[in-house]
Amino acid sequence: MPKTLHASLSHAEENAFAPPVITGTSSKEALDILFHALLDVARRHEPELEAVLHGTADISTFTPEMLARALQVQGIWFQLLSIAEQNVAMRRRRHVERTEGRSALGGSFAKVLAEASASGIPAHQIHALLKDLRIRPTITAHPTEGKRVTVLEKFRRIYLVLRELELPRWTTRERNGLMNELRDQIELVWMTGELHLEKATVEREVSWGLHFFDETLFEMLPEVVYSLEESLAQYYPDEKFEVPAFFQFGSWIGGDRDGNPYVTASVTRETLKWNALASLKRYRDGVLHLGRVLSLTERSMPVPETFRAELARALSESGDAKAIAGRNPGEAYRQYLSCILRKLEATIRRNEGGRANGPDYPSADGLINDLRTLEQGLSDAKCTSLATDLVRPVRRMVEIFRFSTVRLDLRENTTRTTKTLHALYARQNGGKAPPDLDTPEWKAWLVAELARPRTGETSFEGLPDDARETLATFALVGEMRDTLDREAFGAFVLSMTRSVPDILGAYLLAKEAGLYLDAAGTEICPLPIVPLFETIEDLRAAPAIMKELIAVPVVRRSTRWQGGVQEVMIGYSDSNKDGGFVASNWELYKAQSKLTALGKEAGVPIAFFHGRGGSVSRGGVPTQRGIDAQPPGSINGRFRTTEQGEVVSFKYANRGTAAYQMELLAASVFEHALQSERQRANQPRHEFDDALEALSGASRAAYVNLLQADGLVDYFQSASPLDEIALLNIGSRPARRFGAKSLSDLRAIPWVFAWAQNRHVVTGWYGVGSGIRSFLDVRGDPGEALLKRLFQECRLFRLILDEVEKTLLMVDLGIARDYAGLVADPEIRERIFGMIEAEYALTREMVLRITGGRELAERAPLFRDRLTGRLPTINQVGREQVELLRRFRAEADEDKREAVKSALLLSINCIAVGFGATG
Repeated sequence: MPKTLHASLSHAEENAFAPPVITGTSSKEALDILFHALLDVARRHEPELEAVLHGTADISTFTPEMLARALQVQGIWFQLLSIAEQNVAMRRRRHVERTEGRSALGGSFAKVLAEASASGIPAHQIHALLKDLRIRPTITAHPTEGKRVTVLEKFRRIYLVLRELELPRWTTRERNGLMNELRDQIELVWMTGELHLEKATVEREVSWGLHFFDETLFEMLPEVVYSLEESLAQYYPDEKFEVPAFFQFGSWIGGDRDGNPYVTASVTRETLKWNALASLKRYRDGVLHLGRVLSLTERSMPVPETFRAELARALSESGDAKAIAGRNPGEAYRQYLSCILRKLEATIRRNEGGRANGPDYPSADGLINDLRTLEQGLSDAKCTSLATDLVRPVRRMVEIFRFSTVRLDLRENTTRTTKTLHALYARQNGGKAPPDLDTPEWKAWLVAELARPRTGETSFEGLPDDARETLATFALVGEMRDTLDREAFGAFVLSMTRSVPDILGAYLLAKEAGLYLDAAGTEICPLPIVPLFETIEDLRAAPAIMKELIAVPVVRRSTRWQGGVQEVMIGYSDSNKDGGFVASNWELYKAQSKLTALGKEAGVPIAFFHGRGGSVSRGGVPTQRGIDAQPPGSINGRFRTTEQGEVVSFKYANRGTAAYQMELLAASVFEHALQSERQRANQPRHEFDDALEALSGASRAAYVNLLQADGLVDYFQSASPLDEIALLNIGSRPARRFGAKSLSDLRAIPWVFAWAQNRHVVTGWYGVGSGIRSFLDVRGDPGEALLKRLFQECRLFRLILDEVEKTLLMVDLGIARDYAGLVADPEIRERIFGMIEAEYALTREMVLRITGGRELAERAPLFRDRLTGRLPTINQVGREQVELLRRFRAEADEDKREAVKSALLLSINCIAVGFGATG
């Protein structure tokens, strides 16, 4: 343990989180409050753990049970520290806005539009961008987040109480009451336990995802739309802009069946129901609130005749006009809201499986129209501010979330879709084996089947269970579009796409399931089919595949009907696992550039769906800088990205942080689109491209050399908690696809997670040093000058080196060697660790040589101070984890093994929480 845990954290806090004291509690006071509240709880329940918090405990004497409690208290402290950091960041932003104006706040619409107006960007360009603006973060339940919903709720309450304690208005008695509540919430976290005792289910994952909508997103996302409207009015005052519902959320929870046998068509159906009820019940709350506050009477104001007519229609349709009018006589607006409420209640009953018992809303469009009518009725009565401030936020909410809360994507692997297609072929051809996938005969069969009109109803007869299940999923899309909401689904994402026939096969499955809009099933598929290119070789093949695909008539017709944009998903995880950090980023950049040019040439714009994770290795970089580094013209106002596990908790658990993170994402996309035309004028720089190509190739060669090293799999499994991570009940799906046990079939998440736990973190830096050294060996001094210029002028290369430096700071070779000691074979241990040790030293030397830095992450002082303040505790937990792994693997007695397992899982969770982005 560090000499004094709190002292080390306070030192980091003073450097990283010390804005001017605004009101009430200072940033240091916030940490002190949380630390002493936790200390009070520890003294009450486990007095021995006081020494752990003060950094003076000899943990080697602890029993497994006491060690588990020590790890729990350290994990809770990391969570409280994150709460304090978010609290201080929020106050810093408020201070900037109050003292310098909102346009001085980085990542705000005000800043982007102030700069756009000042630089002469015309209003018509803003209009065009608003028309195409579509932003959709997509929540996934990948196993990198261990917090239970009940614990999330308690941490949320801690954040709120801490915010209350900032205020100077409290008396001593009131402040003491808040302090008591803070301690109570920390005690509840302590007594609840953060880890799930049983394996996660899809239902629990859905509940986890919806928690963030209930707590923050339903309320705060309409505020983000309003922020854009407000900034447009301020910086383009002579223009009237129509701002669409440009920001919506997607989800994979309950729809991602790639390697997850627990996600079936029936599970997806239930997921859609839960999602729908979440939004419908929130709208009911909003309408009930409007009914309470809009107590306008006809005695005090005239009701416009147009609204009277709409009210009469609504009362007539309700079937209970007399009772509604009698309950609120002379209160036209409340009567109208009663009609809306009745239809909402009927819609909720229908979605719960009951009878509507009266008129309901077949889709969100009807509710949106009714709210518009109410809004207009208030405006016509000269109550414009009531319409804008009270009704419009509810209407905006419905426009954004509709009757589905999220747009649910379906994802499946080509292995599964191909098996279903083979079953269809065999049924059609009397059991005959289908042609090989890479033959012209297979493609010809797919094309012929797509052109052949359907002659009857969908039949699953004669098909194996897997094929029935796949087709049932496609059939569900058509059913739910008609009965729930036309936007309930996002897209069908096809993992491991490697050819045009892979994608045409998905179109054919949609046809066989009766999903096409025309009876013959030859014209238009309403569900976007999105190919996912994941490995480096697949990324390289993507432009040729997409060029052929968008020329296929049914694909082109379907794309035009869906809005005219073809979406392509690109994977950061597998491309990194495949080729290392530099090669992954460069290949992703090249693929986007080529696909963007292809789309422009073909008249079918291509939009990108970024498959990112929380860690640097899986594309998790600072939002604004990550978007800035995308190729010019590749975004054009459309941006989709996955947000996983701990990233979702960090961004959306608290309202202030959620509003900031959503506006930061949207404003960054807006800015990239406005700048792209100017950036294109400076592109391309062939010498920069050549340099990145050379660096990519050399770094990949070094990385692949490690992957292919004799004994790496044994080393990785022994020198990390890879197998033990599967015991941590934080995700519903297996760690390996289809039960395979090779390195190639290991999912990217546990691959990254385990390397971070054992402090090697090779996925975020290995091969970079060799790549730079090889470049300098060939090009000499001019090459070094070129790389230094590249670092200054190329956003992508600067981002790569900045993130490599930050990752190197997470590495601790001393602790990594402790993990290596778990490898039984000394030859494998020394050889593999020696490769990693040498490459680390080389990478550190080469990166600092190019950047001109003296120490790692000098240009990221907030990150550096935040991490260095946490490292003493993370390091100690890592050493304890090594010992726990040794004991767990050696223990034969099941009861003793179970006790060690609890402590081991807490250590995994504690390190993950300490770093904050491991998967």
